[in-house]
Amino acid sequence: MNKENNYAIIMAGGVGSRFWPWSRNSRPKQFLDILGTGKSMLEQTFSRLEPVCPVENLLIVTNEQYGEEILRLLPGLPAENILTEPVMRNTAPCIAYGAYKIQKKNPLARILVAPADHLILKEELFHRVVEGGFAYATDRNTLLTIGIRPHRPETGYGYIKAVEQKTLKSTADFSLHPVERFTEKPQLETAKRFLSEGGYYWNSGMFIWTVSSILKAFDAYLPEMNQLFIRHLEKIDTPAEPQAIKDIYESCPSVSIDYGIMEKADNVSVICTDMGWSDVGTWGSLYEHSHLDDHRNAVRAEQVILDDSHGCIIRVPGHKAAVIQGLKDYIVVDEDNALLICKKQDEQKIRDYVKRVKDEMGPEFI
Repeated sequence: MNKENNYAIIMAGGVGSRFWPWSRNSRPKQFLDILGTGKSMLEQTFSRLEPVCPVENLLIVTNEQYGEEILRLLPGLPAENILTEPVMRNTAPCIAYGAYKIQKKNPLARILVAPADHLILKEELFHRVVEGGFAYATDRNTLLTIGIRPHRPETGYGYIKAVEQKTLKSTADFSLHPVERFTEKPQLETAKRFLSEGGYYWNSGMFIWTVSSILKAFDAYLPEMNQLFIRHLEKIDTPAEPQAIKDIYESCPSVSIDYGIMEKADNVSVICTDMGWSDVGTWGSLYEHSHLDDHRNAVRAEQVILDDSHGCIIRVPGHKAAVIQGLKDYIVVDEDNALLICKKQDEQKIRDYVKRVKDEMGPEFI
């Protein structure tokens, strides 16, 4: 496949509060070596996309405070490919910004949208799925989302219900079906029912479409947001672009691409596959991908003594000695000026704790 029309928008603006206190506002999840590979999640994502998209066609959308860090991590990326947002407005404005930048360069572009901080173990399969998605989307007014075959009744992911009776394309690597509906993160019993019924897939948050298809969708389903970008379009790729983006974002609502477009559009299909994907979005999901000791503890510490402790996640800086006794299924993270001790089963409360810490103790702790 000719790759000159292949583009990618990497979304790298989140703060990763669920990984506090390791992840901070100044050092969010995408810039951390979460899995101990020697590379940050962003670097891994960038390397994963290089075989399917030329480097000059890779765009990273991020908060303006992270631009310099991205240049440091990715010195081969052209500086103009880092698109900075003045404020966080969720994924729809982020994608619109990237799509309009790409349209000005190449109206024939096909685009992969991917978060900067996900894990994909089967990278060669991922490449084949993306190439298949690009091929299918070319010359079609279609919006593709990548769905992952579920292995457990996960309550931390959204789900996509595929119309499995209607196969649009099938290969050894994936099958492609129309989407019946999207479901937000379900309760456990609902997730179990999804698995038993079949036809449900985890929503990976990755999308494939042509630039013309996604801009048509913005015009149809988010017309006010779309008009904000159109009004300032002539300023894109000029010295006036930063001020134009600031003006757009000041008026732009905060809305996700799923809620704003994907759940409403009638031309959405899902690529169903299993590429060893995880959003590694919580301490619990990191635990699943970590090396465990004989007592099923995931330990990232150089000097720690564990006594009668089982199933824990332990992260302690190398210059500290720690003794942990009698804990079962806990998260213990000592990082800079903050300490978290929390039951693994209650880790959904961490976001609330981060807000309380900010409100009661000050922003320097988050």
